[in-house]
Amino acid sequence: MSSDSQKSRQESRASHWMDIISGQRAGLAAYGLRAGLSILEPFYAAAMALRNYAFDRGWKAQTRVPATVISVGNLTAGGTGKTPTVAWVVRTLQSLGATPAIISRGYKGDGGTNDEKLVLDQLVPGVLHRLNPDRVAAALDLAALSESERPNALVLDDAFQHRRIARHFDLVLIDCLNPWGYGHLLPRGLLREPLRSLRRASCVLVTRSDQVDEVTRQGILEAIQRWTSAPVLMSRFQPTRFINARGETRSLNELLPLRAAAFCGIGNPAGFRRTLTGSGIAIPDDRFRTYTDHHAYPLPDIELIGAWAQSLKAECLMTTLKDLVKIPDTCLGGVPVWALEIELRFEEEQAESQLRGLLRDVHDRSPL
Repeated sequence: MSSDSQKSRQESRASHWMDIISGQRAGLAAYGLRAGLSILEPFYAAAMALRNYAFDRGWKAQTRVPATVISVGNLTAGGTGKTPTVAWVVRTLQSLGATPAIISRGYKGDGGTNDEKLVLDQLVPGVLHRLNPDRVAAALDLAALSESERPNALVLDDAFQHRRIARHFDLVLIDCLNPWGYGHLLPRGLLREPLRSLRRASCVLVTRSDQVDEVTRQGILEAIQRWTSAPVLMSRFQPTRFINARGETRSLNELLPLRAAAFCGIGNPAGFRRTLTGSGIAIPDDRFRTYTDHHAYPLPDIELIGAWAQSLKAECLMTTLKDLVKIPDTCLGGVPVWALEIELRFEEEQAESQLRGLLRDVHDRSPL
């Protein structure tokens, strides 16, 4: 079997699994699979509870490094907007006089890079970024650099569950579009940990708060506050412009009149689609194509997307930065490809000042 065929089958299985756990797939077989996954859920919960208890009691050791350590993570598997948030945290630390570096697991990394690193290289150019499943080793490698190269702040991407590194600040993201991972722990749902783990949070950042109504926002806020007294801040991802593979840019208004189709392979495709809609770009179902998170876009897929866009008589293709960095062409099937750039914005001005102040305080207090 070819590697492309294997990838296609893996994508299909992942999509099928999401349909099952979300409850979108009906029928006796789907019900049976959900029942089977529910049987496994308590075993995962027990293993996670035991692991956290061991860290809380000091039975599992945490490695301390000579830098301010800030984790950006979440409770659920899937996209909550960590990449633009990491970029915001890095820029904020730089503005406070720190020299930050980024450490991430490097999921689906190839040759020392992956889509998230490529995006962050664009958003925060020149910042050291280590990809390593052993993030303790990555932190120690950075600590061993010469004094002129050594960062004095580490931003851990997707590390709320990675407790082997002691941290000074845990920023936990909750996505309004799917805050509790369908209400179940893995493998029945998408929760990596139960909500009580929010007690470890230093601050909770609620993302995409502009894409739900006030009743939903209030319900999420109340659920969070049952488990933590940490600050809870509301945020959104603001579209800024479109960019292509050559770095050329277009304003939102320039592409607004065009007949567009869109595609993405990210953890939360609904969030991307709603962001487009909020910008005045309505994408109907037949002009929106999704792949699973971190999709690699082999050549056959690129050709299929181009043919699909042609068949729709699309005047442009829209995607995300995480997808664009894996597609070197400015056109697919003769149709221009543009990625939507977004930035983290806060619903209230004082919320941004509050988080900035928290980061300043933790960096000033942390022993280096």
